[in-house]
Amino acid sequence: MAERRMFAKAIVLSDAFLDMPMSARCLYFTLAMLADDDGFINSPKSIMRQCGATTDDMNILIGKRFVLTFDSGVVVIKHWRIHNLIQKDRYRETKYLEEKSQLQLDGNKAYTE
Repeated sequence: MAERRMFAKAIVLSDAFLDMPMSARCLYFTLAMLADDDGFINSPKSIMRQCGATTDDMNILIGKRFVLTFDSGVVVIKHWRIHNLIQKDRYRETKYLEEKSQLQLDGNKAYTE
């Protein structure tokens, strides 16, 4: 997993993002910092506890489609490919290949089901 992450201003300065409570935004940034190189997170509840977020904060991120969920409990940052482009020599594919196979990239490089 990389030590550095980037965030696209087009996403994090959008009205949809800024209309969320600060706690939901903090959760989003924390999830993105701890995601693997494809934007997948296998322990979102643990990360919620680490940053003091509530279930409501996660539900806001899910409802506004900043985070996509899977039945396995894994979540993915929808706009991961917009935020981050990892060099091929440093990239490590996610181990959540079943979940990744359920996604496509739309025209804006955002994950979609």
